[in-house]
Amino acid sequence: MTITLRSDEEIEIIRQNGQLLGKTHAEVAKLIRPGITTKELDTVAQTFIKDNGGIPSFLNFNNGTPTRFPGALCISVNDVVVHGFPSQYELKDGDIISVDCGVFQHGFHADSAYTYPVGEVSLGVRKLLLRTKESLYKGIEKAIDGNRIGDVGYAVQSYAEHHGYTVVRELVGHGVGETLHEEPQVPNYGKRGQGVKLKSGMVIAIEPMINFGKKSVVQEKDGWTIRTMDRKPSAHFEHTVAVRRGKADILTTFEYIEAVTAGTNMEIELSAAVAA
Repeated sequence: MTITLRSDEEIEIIRQNGQLLGKTHAEVAKLIRPGITTKELDTVAQTFIKDNGGIPSFLNFNNGTPTRFPGALCISVNDVVVHGFPSQYELKDGDIISVDCGVFQHGFHADSAYTYPVGEVSLGVRKLLLRTKESLYKGIEKAIDGNRIGDVGYAVQSYAEHHGYTVVRELVGHGVGETLHEEPQVPNYGKRGQGVKLKSGMVIAIEPMINFGKKSVVQEKDGWTIRTMDRKPSAHFEHTVAVRRGKADILTTFEYIEAVTAGTNMEIELSAAVAA
């Protein structure tokens, strides 16, 4: 296993890409509503990334699959965990939609994901979104020099399972750098004190994929789309993070997303879910 430690200059490039990526997410977030197609959202993301000098990391990506990925966004609705194709599907009131995106610029990638409610979503599902997002930050707290990958996974898993959810095993986070998926793998489950030792300069994507029902998933015939086996909802949040001494350095951002959603029914409902 080869793990590259990144220089401060390289980490700053990834951070700059994270800014463009966050702004791309915000452009998509502005449009999420019943009636819009997921293909329309993807077109907006592709255009915004390219107009700002970037390259969509996912577009035409091939990860050993029979077909290349057809969009800039992995758009995963309801029981789709990850890797959903942009399509003519029109979002409906009560859906949830996970938007996963990557940006490549100046030789490096940045990768992040966010899950949104569409219209009026049940309290139970809103709580799933909140707890998944919170589990991401629990994992990030452990992404510090001297800890191990198992500490990150344990933090995510223990938090999610404490709240009654399950953690997908077949899909994991990963290193990020000159290629989109690098070593080490970063599972969302594990045992404290086990796995690869984290060192300052490592850059990893931490991305909890948390299910409302059972943890089992199934892959669709397209070779990409992953659904929950019991067809219950799944949520997904992701940040690209640099391992540092004392405190992890989050290189991607939800700031622009949260500026768009602040004060909206979506944000109010999510805040209420936390308090409930």
